[in-house]
Amino acid sequence: MNSNKKTAIIVGVLFILGTVAGILSVVFTGSILNAPDYLMKISANENKIIIGALLVLVMSFVLAMVPVMMFPILKKYNEALAIGYVVFRGALETITGIIAPISWLLLLPLSQEYVKAVSPDTSYFQTFGTLLQRVAQLPIGVFVFGLGALIFYYLLYQSKLIPRWLSVWGIFAIILNLIAGFLILFGAQSNFSASDLVMNFPIFLQEMVMAVWLIVKGFNPSAIASGSVKQI
Repeated sequence: MNSNKKTAIIVGVLFILGTVAGILSVVFTGSILNAPDYLMKISANENKIIIGALLVLVMSFVLAMVPVMMFPILKKYNEALAIGYVVFRGALETITGIIAPISWLLLLPLSQEYVKAVSPDTSYFQTFGTLLQRVAQLPIGVFVFGLGALIFYYLLYQSKLIPRWLSVWGIFAIILNLIAGFLILFGAQSNFSASDLVMNFPIFLQEMVMAVWLIVKGFNPSAIASGSVKQI
């Protein structure tokens, strides 16, 4: 097995692992963090919040490895964009991916104090909790992810490393993802609402199809050869 085939398999596996970790984080924390009495629920489900936070960190670091693995290949076609992809999906997305779990972990001591509070006025707990929730739900990560993904799929389209229909699917799906982020930013919809999930499903499905393609088929050999010629 040559190095390019190994890279394709590793990238495919990383996409699947990152996606699974992200989905599991929602399974563990979604019903708790989105509950009206979330501070009470967080206090009663601390382990789930900790596991969810760790899963988000796993997702962030696993997916950050994709641009690192892809850079030696993508730079052969457009080094400037390949560097931009590493910056957005490798560095900036990792930073934004740390914000949510930190906010969740800060909610743990807040929820404990909220439960122990004897004062009838606990509005300041709710205010601080809401602030942390909003910080965790900021769509900054969506825009960082979206811009990085647009660079990635443009490079894949340009290089023909995977079938162009798969790259075009990724471009249109990530544009829909960015629109969903703008709708959340302006309060037109909320995270994990039905409309948000529908708008994000195409990029989820595309990444899983692409991951399986990379594992099974690898990169287009003629595209790899073309990139090697450009380097000479």
